[in-house]
Order: sequence, then C-alpha cells, then structure tokens
Amino acid sequence: MALDRSMFSEKLQRYMTQFQVSAADVCASTGIETARVAEMLGRTTDPTGDEVLILADYFKCDFKFFISNEKLAPFEQTESLFRKHGAELSQQDRWAIQEFLFLCECQDFLLSELSKHARRPFAFAKRGSFYKRHGEEAAAELRRHIGLGTNQIPSNVFQAFRDVGVHVFRRQLGVSTISGLFIRHPTAGACVLVNYSEDVFRQRFTAAHEVGHAILDMDQDFIVSFNDWAKGDLSEIRANTFASRFLLPPEAIQSIPDASTWTEQRFLDYAARLMVNAETMAYALRDAKLISDEEVALLKKLKVPKSLKVDPELPDTLGERSRERKKELLQRGLSDSYVALCFDAYEHGIVTAARLAEMLLVSETELSGLASLYGRGISHGD
Repeated sequence: MALDRSMFSEKLQRYMTQFQVSAADVCASTGIETARVAEMLGRTTDPTGDEVLILADYFKCDFKFFISNEKLAPFEQTESLFRKHGAELSQQDRWAIQEFLFLCECQDFLLSELSKHARRPFAFAKRGSFYKRHGEEAAAELRRHIGLGTNQIPSNVFQAFRDVGVHVFRRQLGVSTISGLFIRHPTAGACVLVNYSEDVFRQRFTAAHEVGHAILDMDQDFIVSFNDWAKGDLSEIRANTFASRFLLPPEAIQSIPDASTWTEQRFLDYAARLMVNAETMAYALRDAKLISDEEVALLKKLKVPKSLKVDPELPDTLGERSRERKKELLQRGLSDSYVALCFDAYEHGIVTAARLAEMLLVSETELSGLASLYGRGISHGD
C-alpha cells in the first residue's frame, strides 16, 4: 500500500499541534533535520522508513498510524481530550498522557501474550436511574468478584483493579487540580491515570473513583476528574459513591467502636488504619449514621500524618537507594507489576531488548541498571 503523502503530512501536523512542538523541537528530539520536517509538512517529499519509525517512537504511537488510514481512534481521543481541556493541561501533561496511553497499549499486548498473567474481567449492569445506588451496587459486586470479605480493606487497590482488566498507571502531572482521568481506549479498553503528585491515600481514592467511571460511564470516551468538581454532577457523585463504598464498605464502618466517644487522634488513627484521608472517613461515618453533619464539618478538616501513609508499591522494606529509584519510576508510570510484565516478556523471547527499553521508557544503555534493580538480567549481545 503506497503512502498517502498528504495524509501523512496532515497527521504529522496534527500531532505537532497536539503536543505544541515546532519543527525545531522535533529536530532536537529525533535528529531529523528541521528542513526535512518542513518538507514532510509541506508535502514535497515522502518520509523514509526510518523517519516514520523515529517519529512514531517520538510521538509514542504505532508506526502504522502514519502510513495507513486505519487505527485513528486513539489519536482522535487525545485530540478531543486536549481540545476540551487544553487550558488545564500543560505541554508536559499532554506528553504524560500520551506516554500513559502508550504504556496501556504495551500492557494490553503483554497480557495477551503472557497467558499466565490472567485477568478476571468485571462487568456491571446498571439498574434503575438512581445514580448513587449504581455506585453502591457496583462497588459491592466488584468486591464480591474480587473475593474481598465484607469488611476487608484492600491493601493495594491499584493492583486489585489491574487484576480485573483495568489498566491503572500512576504518573506525576504538573497540574495539581487534576486528580486523575479515565480513557476508554479502542484497543486496550479501560485505562486509568492517577496523579502521582497527590498523597497515596488520595491516589487510592482517585484510582477507585476513575474505575467507577470505567464501570459506570461506558458511553464516555474519556473523563477528566478535577479536585474542584461541580457538586451537582451526577456522574461524579456516582463515581465518588463507588470509590467510598469500595474502599470503606458499610460492614467495615459498622464494626468500628462507638464513634461518638472518639478523640481527634483516635479518628485519625482509624483513618490511617483504613487507608483513607479524613474527609473520606468523615463522610463514611456520617452515611453510616455514626456522626452528625456538624461533626463531619470538623473532622474532615483534619490531616492524617504522612508518617502513617504507606504506599503499597513503595514498601518500607526497600533500601533507601532502591526506594528513591522506584519512586522516580512510579512518577513516570512504571509500577513493579508493569516492569515485571515487561521483563517476563523479554525472558520469554516475546520482545527484544530494544523493544523492552522502549516499553520501559528508557534507553538501551539504561536497561542493565533497571534490570539489576529488579533482580533481572539482560542477555549478552541482545
């Protein structure tokens, strides 16, 4: 199939517009001369095969996107997302979202190739038109699907959601007003991005909130969740209800000793034990009719000490250097589970070392150090 020069030029221009980059920026990052980029944009020349691959790697997309009229949906989604929320997203955040979707595509491919990493997909049929009840019922059904006890608190919600087929990645965003986003990717399916800039308890809630959107807002291509959301938004209320009920089921709240005798310290201790922030804890107690609205107003302003917030994907058992390195990786979206999946694929001969490095967002020269951090190896000469 011959390359359509006009269509290639249009796609390249649209990508450059999406990510707010010039021909000089492309040149600086790819090594493709500015004059060559200008020629491709001006439709006076065809790109070479190497240039197509280089540009696809730069924009974190499938090279087939540039040479065919197929697989436009992921591009159209990000273009629509950036158009709708362009004012709230910096250039850095646009690239972060693009890399997040790239990781989702990689993870979906790896899971399909590695049969031992089985997923247990979950589906929920909404009944009636009461949005809050949708959230309550979906949370209860998902907990049963996962096998959580009636008052059991999930220790690693990020992995729990991955196990049911949702691609959950944590990534540091420059815009602190965005807590997370959900995208229904046309090939990878439900994809959730959690803003790693938030504290870990907030990230737990955001992950559950976005999964609520993934389960209950099936007709939406994407939803961006802001810290300051419209209080009358029924979809957001439903996702919040889902998150609260999944993280803090009524049975767990009812098993708590009489809350009316609590001190502020005891309240914070219980919030830390249940791995939620004060606001979530206060509203859950109110919904269970254990405290009044007046008490909610006072308690939700409290802060759970950072020392009591443990990240399940950054355990205290890690040495200081390993912990800092893994924290840097998490900021880019690379969880232990995703890194392990990539190395498993490499060890099974599914991907080459070059492809492994691409999937891990590092250069090939950095692979050995990353492999050592995770107790893996790179074959000599690969």
